[in-house]
Amino acid sequence: MLTPIEKAIQAANLGFNPQNDGSIIRINIPVLTEERRKELVKKTKAEVEHGKVTIRNLRRDANEHIKRESKSVPEDVVKDLEDQIQKLTDQYIAVIDKHLDAKEKEIMTI
Repeated sequence: MLTPIEKAIQAANLGFNPQNDGSIIRINIPVLTEERRKELVKKTKAEVEHGKVTIRNLRRDANEHIKRESKSVPEDVVKDLEDQIQKLTDQYIAVIDKHLDAKEKEIMTI
C-alpha cells in the first residue's frame, strides 16, 4: 500500500516529496518562508473557490428541480423556495469566507 499512498501524495501537488523506504513513508516539510506561506494562502483560496462553485451548482440544481416540479405548486410558493435557496447559498458562502479569513490569518502568522 505504500506505493499508491506515495503516488497519491505526489499527485495532490502539495509541494511535498515523499520518500518510501519500504516500511514507512517520510515527508520532509519545508520551512514556512513568507513565499511558501503566500503559496499556501493561494492554494487555500483556490479550494475555497472550488467550494463556492460547488454550492452554486447545488443552488442551480435545486432551482431546476423546483422549476420541473412547479406545475402542481403555486407560483408564489416557487418564488419563496427560490428565495430560501438563495439565502442558504449566501449563508454558506459567508461561512466559507469567514473560514478563509481565519485560515489566511493562521497561515500568515509566524
